[in-house]
Amino acid sequence: MKKPVNIPVEKLRPFAGHPFKVKDDEEMNTLIESVQTQGILSPLIVRPIENTDEYEVISGHRRLHAAVKAGITAVPALVVSLDRDAAAIVLVDSNLHREHILPSEKAFAYKLKMEALNHQGVTCGQVGHKSRDDVSDTESGRTVQRYIRLTNLIPELLEFMDEGKMALSVGVELSYLDDQLQYDVLEQCEQNDCTPSYSQAVEMKKRFQDRQLSAYDIGEIL
Repeated sequence: MKKPVNIPVEKLRPFAGHPFKVKDDEEMNTLIESVQTQGILSPLIVRPIENTDEYEVISGHRRLHAAVKAGITAVPALVVSLDRDAAAIVLVDSNLHREHILPSEKAFAYKLKMEALNHQGVTCGQVGHKSRDDVSDTESGRTVQRYIRLTNLIPELLEFMDEGKMALSVGVELSYLDDQLQYDVLEQCEQNDCTPSYSQAVEMKKRFQDRQLSAYDIGEIL
């Protein structure tokens, strides 16, 4: 069993493109207080960055942020030798158990893990793609695919989902629209202080796929 080593915080880098937000909120304030009084109880998991003396964080982005805020200059970490795909899978799996996960975080996390699994399959010479069912132990492949669809939403509509203003089913339907039409939907939402219902979203998707959806039509539907 490897033992943790203390690594200076300036030698630690966030995992490139990791989907989990590190926010200065109430939970973070609690974590900072805990770090100040008890230190970091659970070591970070990091991997060496090639040809440098630096490390990429796989698990522990929030703990690292709290340590920096608390004025700690070095943190305990387990150093593991993983390639990016294996590291991405560990990163996603170590975060999905968290109590509060935003729809946008889950969407990009599932996408990151799916791409890593597929890439591993290709490099191992396997024919075909990994199943969506391999991505999550707790949600079906269909649900995983629906979350991955959300990565096609413009940031503003994705924020509606994170704020609980729009249901998953509505976001999935709107994700099939191109970016310009999504911005037209956003404009109508802001003008009328509303978000689309599921039936309205289905209608817009259907007209878009029939090449019969314009900004005017969106205004009529909403």
